[in-house]
Amino acid sequence: MTDIQPLREIAPIASRSTAARVPDLRRTAEALEASFLAEMLKHAGLEGKAGIFGGGIGETQFASFLRDEQAREMVRAGGIGLAETIFETLKARGDENAV
Repeated sequence: MTDIQPLREIAPIASRSTAARVPDLRRTAEALEASFLAEMLKHAGLEGKAGIFGGGIGETQFASFLRDEQAREMVRAGGIGLAETIFETLKARGDENAV
């Protein structure tokens, strides 16, 4: 499996040929899908529990780390297909620009 990294170094990726960029394009697409899923998990109400059964302020502060890791794991397990669509689109755009 690929390690899903945060979106960072996009400019250096753009300067290489499409074939050389395929692994980077895939990682970028997976990172975008993981970010999307993390946001969806946040809005789905997967926050810490308040009150006596909650983890207190620590749970509130670190809940985003748990959501992010859950989203990355979802992508590693196949995700919802968003990464594949993004990857194919990025790859096609690179091929169009190479012509």
